[in-house]
Amino acid sequence: MTWLAQEVQHFVRAPDWTWYILFYFFFAGLSGGSYVIASLFWLRGGPADEPVVRLGYIASFVALLPCPVMLILDLGSPLRFWHMMWNTTPGDPGLNFKWYSPMSVGVWALLIFGAFVTVSLLYALGWSFVRRVLGGVFGKVITVVGMIFGLFIAGYTGVLLSVSNQPVWSDTWALGGLFLASGMSGSAALLLLLLRLRKAGNAGPLLISERLYAVLELALLVVFVLTLIPAGMLDRAFEFPWLLLWLVAFAGLLPGIAGLAEGRLAVTPEGVVVPVESASAAKTVLAPVLILIGVLALRAAVIFPVH
Repeated sequence: MTWLAQEVQHFVRAPDWTWYILFYFFFAGLSGGSYVIASLFWLRGGPADEPVVRLGYIASFVALLPCPVMLILDLGSPLRFWHMMWNTTPGDPGLNFKWYSPMSVGVWALLIFGAFVTVSLLYALGWSFVRRVLGGVFGKVITVVGMIFGLFIAGYTGVLLSVSNQPVWSDTWALGGLFLASGMSGSAALLLLLLRLRKAGNAGPLLISERLYAVLELALLVVFVLTLIPAGMLDRAFEFPWLLLWLVAFAGLLPGIAGLAEGRLAVTPEGVVVPVESASAAKTVLAPVLILIGVLALRAAVIFPVH
């Protein structure tokens, strides 16, 4: 049975999305992932980790800024976006939260996550009051809660696709994990890029994490393929020209996978295990850029075949 015949099984027309949604998925993954990585470094608390913490929180805030704009522009009636958060039914005004609606949950999670990101930005900018408030156990609790929302934001876009009735998207359960791993990999690459451009901070732990995220993303990509085979949707997901996007996405995994396969590690005088890089490799920005392009291509490869 071809995918044209199987289209009837989904009982739904193609989504009327614009290109805005692609960049929303991209920036949301980077924002959530950057926040989580920065928070992990902050919880570890090493002096050498401070540049990653600052850059991570700033990057998370900047990446989050276009997300609500992209969502609003993608709506059929952008000026009514606030209806998603406030019930305008006559006689029944109030907050509009629908726990059973992935879209409603996502909007509110984005709003709450924005509050955590803003506070962390003030921390990164050196506001003494915020640094005092976030000190001790209370700060760690707040940070962990923020990380939970960050993980949700980085991965829920894939879950949002999976719970739809669209072909390909609804035929696999791997999209949430795939988008999360991709977002974390892209966020690590973004922070590596920023560290190298600023020539500050220890990039070793970030390199290790990016390589591990790349392997996890590859494993989930294999699961994605395997789950599409019984549904007969493999040809549709990887047909030309979308196959070109998948090749770009796979190319974005190569730096991390190749680095992990190389596997050279060293121990610093402080007892920190770091990957060994050549002087030229440590300064290059090409690998992180390729990874980020691959992250964007992955989302495009998942979204576009359904249109």
